[in-house]
Amino acid sequence: MTSLPLLPKESDLSTASHRSAPAGALGQADRRAIATARGLALDAVEAAGSGHPGTALALAPVAHRLFQRHLRHDPADPSWEGRDRFVLSCGHASILLYTQLFLTGYDLSLEDLRNFRRLGSRTPGHPEYRHTAGVEMTTGPLGQGVATAVGMAMALRRDEARQRAGGGELPLPPRTVWVLCSDGDLQEGLSYEAGALAGRHELGNLVVVWDDNGIQIEGSCDLSTREETGARFAAQGWSVRTVGLGADGDIDTAALDAALDAARRERDRPSLIVLTSQLAWPAPHAVNTPAAHGAPLGAAEVRLTKQALGLDADETFAVAPEVLTHTRAARERGAALHREWDAALAAWERELPAAVKERADAVARVRGAEVADVLPVFEAGESIAPRDASGQVIQALAARLPQLWGGSADLGDSNRTTIKGGGSFLPAAPGGPLGRNIHWGVREHAMAAAMNGIALVGYDRPFGGTFLVFSDYQRPALRLAALMGLPVVHVWSHDSVALGADGPTHQPVEQLAALRAMPGLAVVRPADARETAAAWLAALDATGPVGLALARQGLPVLPMAAEAVRAGVARGAYVVGESDGRPDVLLLASGSEVALALAAQRTLAGRGVTARVVSVPCKEWFLRQDVSYREAVLPPSVRARVVIEAAASFGWHDLLGESGRTVTVDTFGLSAPAGDALRETGMTEAAVLRAAEDSLAATARQ
Repeated sequence: MTSLPLLPKESDLSTASHRSAPAGALGQADRRAIATARGLALDAVEAAGSGHPGTALALAPVAHRLFQRHLRHDPADPSWEGRDRFVLSCGHASILLYTQLFLTGYDLSLEDLRNFRRLGSRTPGHPEYRHTAGVEMTTGPLGQGVATAVGMAMALRRDEARQRAGGGELPLPPRTVWVLCSDGDLQEGLSYEAGALAGRHELGNLVVVWDDNGIQIEGSCDLSTREETGARFAAQGWSVRTVGLGADGDIDTAALDAALDAARRERDRPSLIVLTSQLAWPAPHAVNTPAAHGAPLGAAEVRLTKQALGLDADETFAVAPEVLTHTRAARERGAALHREWDAALAAWERELPAAVKERADAVARVRGAEVADVLPVFEAGESIAPRDASGQVIQALAARLPQLWGGSADLGDSNRTTIKGGGSFLPAAPGGPLGRNIHWGVREHAMAAAMNGIALVGYDRPFGGTFLVFSDYQRPALRLAALMGLPVVHVWSHDSVALGADGPTHQPVEQLAALRAMPGLAVVRPADARETAAAWLAALDATGPVGLALARQGLPVLPMAAEAVRAGVARGAYVVGESDGRPDVLLLASGSEVALALAAQRTLAGRGVTARVVSVPCKEWFLRQDVSYREAVLPPSVRARVVIEAAASFGWHDLLGESGRTVTVDTFGLSAPAGDALRETGMTEAAVLRAAEDSLAATARQ
């Protein structure tokens, strides 16, 4: 093979444009690199026997130009603070990303591409965060990447505001969030929510490239869609540009470069680039066919496609040395950009050390124990609703932690999530981008996804609120937070039928069980104000998402020392009521029902029955404890057990055993005042006493 000319080094180019190749028609080296990327994608999908070759073929020029010319990144340091973010929202096209990571010099080998989709490989079927170097988030569920990128852009905008607040002009080069998405991404309702948020917040650091190829699995997009998508985004406040096909039927890369350059310069509006492509181009028989979306093209079609690309049809996973030399010039460009960032940071630190320290303090990870002293004091016997206690804790923590930042889905007053005096996070408002309160609107799903993006950037600790019943709208984003291990906090108030007259549409029943079924998500239902404060501290220490299920009604503060409560909540379950002697029956409860269990314990004691009351604010944390602790709290020898929770019984039977009984709500609620709703759904002391007697009797029979 003939040697190809190298691109100029970063030092030979304008650092303001962050380019490693000029705009315009592609040179021979770039064309060969794109053909190689296409060939690698074909071979990887064929070797795996599954995958999505159509998009990887069609968008190879886009990925190449992004990684070679537009994206600020350093392959030698994927976590470099000064990098742009790249999100492949259409995660099914993962091989498109993996080929660029390999070609530009990330820690990904040709052997990794050969093992695409195989057990244990670093190239799984959809990109996975913390699994593959250079992957910024786990994608695949369509729409999630677009919405999460909105959160990333919000977090980066906020960090820029921190820098300006420290000393005038922006001291560090600005960063951009780049997204590749598909028709399916923008058909998901989540994209409407996210698009409206990005437009309202004027996120000029967000660029979404939409692959408008008009083909889906079932056929033409016309079968399901008839809208002017660009007009939709324009109406939401986006800048919209279009890029068509070149004369050869491939993507017009000169027009693409111009659109991407213009989008980077557009700092007051998010940008959508409507990109016309041909699915699976240039495969002669597969181009623009639905089958090319999600299945290998087959050996014969692969040979023809390689011939059309000018590749050797008899070779697989072939990468000419000169191609790799060309594409890995991205390492030099990344190193130069990294040095530029470091020099700017050092200059800023010399000139404004206090501002740099303030930013560092804002983005530092703070442990719960470090801020325990700021928590409000709740007196034993005082009646206070956990949602109100949470609101007080948020105020106290916000005063100490500048990185605590959040809002609710238009329920700030109900969720008690508003940071008083924190200002609104809006482009032009008191506080501006440094405002502490995010007004998400009634967009629970986009709120949860954008919170993931904020957490992925890593500077802030985001929280978001809604009613527990509406967590159902958030589940796809919650699941990704759990998959990625993101430390986000969800404040879910109005946690049971005790919310009363709003009725069954707003009264959660099955939500706790469904959320607890999600691996990696910790669901905490505090029994009182002290447990609520302890739950917040534990959430600060958590390495994954935490959901706080908070009662609306006033609950008595338990007569236990705050230190004991903090330790107990952190371990998920602990003894809150103990009679003398070995217990005859264990009463396990969460949230508002802990007080009910304590009342039943006193009555049982009068009947000569010794009961132990165990508060179980978080089953997930309890089940992580060592066996000795779990058995100390729930002695295996005590088989008479009752679970008391104003929610579905599903999911509790692992702690109940054969003789256990439940006092739970396994039907939908009803519209009535709180007390009437609780009584009608069986959440009474009398029901607890009957269940305890039944469990004792069942134990005696065994």
